[in-house]
Amino acid sequence: MSVLRTQLTGVARRPARLLLTGLAVLVVSFVVFATVLAQRITERNLLDGLSGTPAAVDLVVRDGTVTTGELDTIKKIDGVAEAAGQVGAGAEVGREFLQIDGDSGTGPLAAATLASGRYPAKPGEIAVTPRTVDRLGLKVGTDVRATIGNKIVPLKVVGTVTADGDHGYQAYAPQPLVSALTGGDVLDEIDLRLRPGADASAVRSRVEAAVAAGTRVRSGDDVRHEEAEQQASQLDSVFAVIAMFVAVAVVAAGLVATSTFRIVFAQRLKQLALLRAVGAGRRAITGSLAAEGALTGLATGVAGVLLALGAGHLVPVVVRAYGVNLASPGFPIPAALGVVALAVLITTIAVLAPAASASRVSPLEALRSSSVTGARSDIGKARATLGILLVLGAGLAAAYVAMNVPGRDPENYNALPFLLATVVSGALAFFALIALGPVLIRPVLAVLGRPFRISPVGRLAAGGVGGAPRRAAAVSVVVALGVTLIAGALVGGASIRVLADRNEAKYAPADYEVTPIDDKPVPAALVEQLKSRPQLAHVTPYRRLDVKIGETELNANDLAMTTLPELSKVDVTAGSIADLAPGQMIISGFTSDNTGLKLGDQTELTHGKSRVRLRVTAVLPDTAPLGSAMVLDPADLTRLGAPATYSGVLADAATTGEKARTAGRTAIDQVQNAAGGGWKIDVLADQRDQIDGLITILLVIALGLVSLTVLVAVVGVGTTTALSVVERVREAGLLRAVGLSRGGLRTMLTAESALYGVIGAGLGLVLGIPYAWLAVKALGVNAPLTLPIGQLAVVFVVLVGLTALAGVWPSRRAAKVSPVVALATE
Repeated sequence: MSVLRTQLTGVARRPARLLLTGLAVLVVSFVVFATVLAQRITERNLLDGLSGTPAAVDLVVRDGTVTTGELDTIKKIDGVAEAAGQVGAGAEVGREFLQIDGDSGTGPLAAATLASGRYPAKPGEIAVTPRTVDRLGLKVGTDVRATIGNKIVPLKVVGTVTADGDHGYQAYAPQPLVSALTGGDVLDEIDLRLRPGADASAVRSRVEAAVAAGTRVRSGDDVRHEEAEQQASQLDSVFAVIAMFVAVAVVAAGLVATSTFRIVFAQRLKQLALLRAVGAGRRAITGSLAAEGALTGLATGVAGVLLALGAGHLVPVVVRAYGVNLASPGFPIPAALGVVALAVLITTIAVLAPAASASRVSPLEALRSSSVTGARSDIGKARATLGILLVLGAGLAAAYVAMNVPGRDPENYNALPFLLATVVSGALAFFALIALGPVLIRPVLAVLGRPFRISPVGRLAAGGVGGAPRRAAAVSVVVALGVTLIAGALVGGASIRVLADRNEAKYAPADYEVTPIDDKPVPAALVEQLKSRPQLAHVTPYRRLDVKIGETELNANDLAMTTLPELSKVDVTAGSIADLAPGQMIISGFTSDNTGLKLGDQTELTHGKSRVRLRVTAVLPDTAPLGSAMVLDPADLTRLGAPATYSGVLADAATTGEKARTAGRTAIDQVQNAAGGGWKIDVLADQRDQIDGLITILLVIALGLVSLTVLVAVVGVGTTTALSVVERVREAGLLRAVGLSRGGLRTMLTAESALYGVIGAGLGLVLGIPYAWLAVKALGVNAPLTLPIGQLAVVFVVLVGLTALAGVWPSRRAAKVSPVVALATE
């Protein structure tokens, strides 16, 4: 107990050192508990705002056969103030889908609110949302013919309404009018609002007696909660992903804590030697140091939780000033205790190896020890063997994935085992880096540290990092972990984005596509009218034709491959799409597989009695544009018997932006209506925007989560630099005594911090890029390896800058110590 009391007394005398030692754990405790609070805030807000049932609904009748007759009966029940039937009708207007929902438009039970015009009151009248006006061109006063079921009914737009979730295909009308459109009396549900003071249980019993068996009558609160839970169920998976990244940050904090404990204990070798000399055993010293580690975790865990709790309660107050209402996270005591326990666990595990190592030093060795830790670069035979085995394991797992990567058209491919194998390989590689790190530091420093060796101060900084390879390896490995994850996210995201762009270029090569309804072809006169409209650009007609190569039936088109800008994104396995000319053809990868045709081969195509002989001028990786098997020159398709009319027309908006896109859509509508109608208009640009937006959001989220590990790494660099300053006071004093200025000393120590970032970022890129590529291939998608060089360079520079910044304060502190005082320090 005397040894333990001695150690704890030393900790009490220097509380700042305790917090500095566990600073990374404090940060990760803050992150973990802040994540818990963020999830609580999000869930509470979603449960309050995601229900589709209005707040005024007291009872809901659903889950059975609910009819308009029962609605009339329920309206007469004593205690019912209002009852509204919910029904919907799916309509087709000019090949576009339109959802018509029954809604009163006024009163507490209404989901839609009138914005302009008037609310429907007569059969066939509808009110539409603003986005529906833009997308479908259904302005107030428009008369259209819609197909509902097997009937064609006239509809008239009499107003616009606002409603939650305006997707661009919604219309509203009173429930009786919508029921008349469907021709039935079945409702989806009935919403009830009770009179003030009515007995809800008694009214519920009366309603249950009035409806058919099997129909459920539930309270509005229960229904709203269930709907909100369904909407918010995706949060579980989202926060599960966040938890995975937080777990990586926890591991990083553990590595940083282990490194800092080694430095702190090494600085106290003389104290430990004196304890050994007066009879303290190794077990007692190990136990006392482990207790110090646990106390560090307790203090930093509590501090992190309190900071997160304060931030969690401050955020709703701040955003409320900007008109945004957020729920309070409350006080989740069990979660707070769990985070503190996690912090204690991290530091306890992190302190064990350094404590055991420190306790093994003999009194004589400790008293003669240098004050600089981590100078040894050897790692011992056992650690070297372990590192080599980890490298071999990582290589075997990676080879297993690489050899089983699916081809162009995988069938029944399950990506999960190969993704797991990729993760296992990456984890083994990272642990190999931990094991072999001290051996790798000097060779890596010799390559990446060359720019620093230009100046004398830079050479001193490189010597300081290379002189303590164990310490440099411990810090750089954490930086490497963060950079590996960032590089993986950037490379994977860029590769998937290029794949998505290429696929969209084939299936959605323009902003709009005009296609026939009921096989009505597109005449050349319509194409010329579209080309004359200033709101449109790159108007490109195409024809389709079913042809044969031998007995293989294939679909061909004559799309001009150089007219539409989006087609420039189409990838080519062999040849060039710009070489397409009469007598040549572009084939898909699937066509190449099925027919055996390669670049330069010639073959005969037939259609009925018509025949042409063509040469392959380009082979695509998978499918050809518009989902066809091949692209031919228009002259060759005509020789095969294609008609003069077109199968479809592609066009772009003249300029970018939502207004230009709407103007282009309107221009196409006007042209096709003037020509008698009969053609369908698809806005392909919306599909491209949706996919691009999804990829962007996922990438931003991934980078945001990865930044947690980077934050811990930067804290680790700052902590290590600060502790090394204390450790190397005599060295700093000697440098000052031989003429190094304060500014030079500051620059040297800051450069050392930057070198930690250089080494870690370099190792991270070496690991992150190949594993990102392997993960993309393991997904089973035919994505190309895409290196966002600019983004990776920015990551490298920013990480080096952050690690350099982390060393500014310790370097300034070291420069303030006078040479005389520094040389007198033991």
